[in-house]
Amino acid sequence: MTEAFQVEITDGSNTCIYASMEVNFTIQYETSNNTFSNTTLDVPDEVTTNGSTCGGKGVAPLLVVNFGSNHSLSLNFTSNGTVYSVDMIIFTYNTNDSRYFPDAKTKGLISTFKSVDEAIPVNTTYICLHEALVVTENVVQVYQNVSLLAFSQDKPFTKEFHCSADALTTQAPVTPNVTTPNTPSTTPTPTTKPVDKPTIGNYTILNGTEACLLASMGLQLNATLLVDGKTVWTPLNIDPKNTTSSGSCGNDSALLRLNDNGTIVEFYFSVRNKNFYLQEVNVTLVNASGMSVRTNSNLSLWDASLGSSYLCHKEQTITVSDDLNINTFDVRVQPFGVKNATYATASECSLDDDNILIPIIVGAALAGLIVIIVIAYLIGRRKTYAGYQTL
Repeated sequence: MTEAFQVEITDGSNTCIYASMEVNFTIQYETSNNTFSNTTLDVPDEVTTNGSTCGGKGVAPLLVVNFGSNHSLSLNFTSNGTVYSVDMIIFTYNTNDSRYFPDAKTKGLISTFKSVDEAIPVNTTYICLHEALVVTENVVQVYQNVSLLAFSQDKPFTKEFHCSADALTTQAPVTPNVTTPNTPSTTPTPTTKPVDKPTIGNYTILNGTEACLLASMGLQLNATLLVDGKTVWTPLNIDPKNTTSSGSCGNDSALLRLNDNGTIVEFYFSVRNKNFYLQEVNVTLVNASGMSVRTNSNLSLWDASLGSSYLCHKEQTITVSDDLNINTFDVRVQPFGVKNATYATASECSLDDDNILIPIIVGAALAGLIVIIVIAYLIGRRKTYAGYQTL
């Protein structure tokens, strides 16, 4: 982000809201050919504040920042007299803006909402120099170099309240003329806490009022992320409690989309030779730079006949890209032919098929028995055969 805007909302000669910040928005939207694309909006340094108000009796202060083709960012403030906070962040984007949404399937204004829980002392400017993410449905908002003040009649604004990210980087003062013995320093070896097995989530996609896709699974993403300047494999469990499901069903294709606070996993199913299978997986990850998407559209997994469901209790790994894998647990899925919102007879994966061990064990036992009999026979013959004796 290279541009920052600065605005003041006044009530007569007094300033009631002051804001200066750099903001961008990365938006995932559906295209006209039923795929998904990302676009990024940067708030320019030239904005308008039509719709903003200092508030009054029964009316909360409101900052509205308008930019581009009917895009806007709104901050609604509340206070108890001791502290104030941003009660709600509302971002509205216009998919009629062909510059950023040239092939959007849905046209018009779309709004997303987010509450913020940050208590700021009154008559104090909130400062946050570090990047801060606000994730809403299909949108990642990135804020940086934020200065914000509401409910104030004072200017200049000298008192500051820094966000926790800024406070963590504040260096402790150094006391001069103090000598300490030279002791060898050791750098602790970072340890990775084992990640628990993910919780199993149950998901249902409707076609009208009827269930057309059923899925149950535990999902763990393993991605390459930058942590403390080092690239490490980082596991992330999809939490069903925070996950919303959506999708679609057709005669020969189906989609299951899971959204866990901006981390989106999409499963595309297809039909081939009277069987269904998992053909494509897309994963959208959220980071400080916005959204990044990994895709593998050349899969041939979870194969089962139409009219049945696919079942696999054992852990499986789906390779999405060189830097992202998905581990799945206790998968059961039926993307076609669902009746009465109930799974059909399950087709179990080969990993779960323990019956194949039985003939292997029996065959090995028989082979061992034959070897023992042959050895015993040979030993017996050597003992009973003595040859001819002389008289």
